[in-house]
Amino acid sequence: MNKRPDEVAGMFDGVAKRYDLTNTVLSGGNAILWRSAMVRAVAPMAGERILDVAAGTGTSSAALQRHGARVVALDFSPGMIAEGRRKHRNIEFVLGDAQKLPFGDNEFDAVAISFGLRNVSNPKAALSEMYRVLKPGGRLVVCEFSKPPVAIFRAGYYTYMRYVMPVIVDRTSSNPEAYTYLAESIREWPDQGELSQWIRGAGFIRVAYRNLTAGVVALHRGRKPVDATVLASVAKRKGNATRPIKTAANPKP
Repeated sequence: MNKRPDEVAGMFDGVAKRYDLTNTVLSGGNAILWRSAMVRAVAPMAGERILDVAAGTGTSSAALQRHGARVVALDFSPGMIAEGRRKHRNIEFVLGDAQKLPFGDNEFDAVAISFGLRNVSNPKAALSEMYRVLKPGGRLVVCEFSKPPVAIFRAGYYTYMRYVMPVIVDRTSSNPEAYTYLAESIREWPDQGELSQWIRGAGFIRVAYRNLTAGVVALHRGRKPVDATVLASVAKRKGNATRPIKTAANPKP
């Protein structure tokens, strides 16, 4: 789908106040289990600096920080940031774009993004930025809605989104219309295998995923290489990919 960042940010501003409640109800309580699985995958340690991208109101950031890590919570919705700062005064919140992270190279021990990559207009650019800000050997964890691989579960899931979710949202959300976008974005999102390819394409190694709740959600992981030769090869490949193409009108790319 074509996603205009200003429109998506405005949509999240509208749901910020009751966002966590709506998510808990919509997921049937599974949101807590998904968050726990994400934290275990990140494996935060005391003293580490972790970036939580698309952090929303900071629920996942708080779960990571409880393990002693220093967490930076980034989101592009001012409404979400304001609600997060109100709820979690000990977490650093930053307003920013996942496609242009306002941080230097090699700053973080781990980067996590939960249910946010789907909302980025160019997810591959965001993955490339996460790679850039990670230290060599740093960990990436992407927790995102996915496609149940078993047909009967997939059919039931789509039926739930079409008929049950609108009723729940109408009663719990501060902006029910926004969740029409949620259902559409989930249906349009690539499956587990394709997202794994995107992560590898950004330069990550040791890429793997596991399904949660029969594949309704998938937890993807990757590592930034440590080897200097591999890092240089990835940097060269990315440089070539962004270099202007030589044409008659532009003979000196």
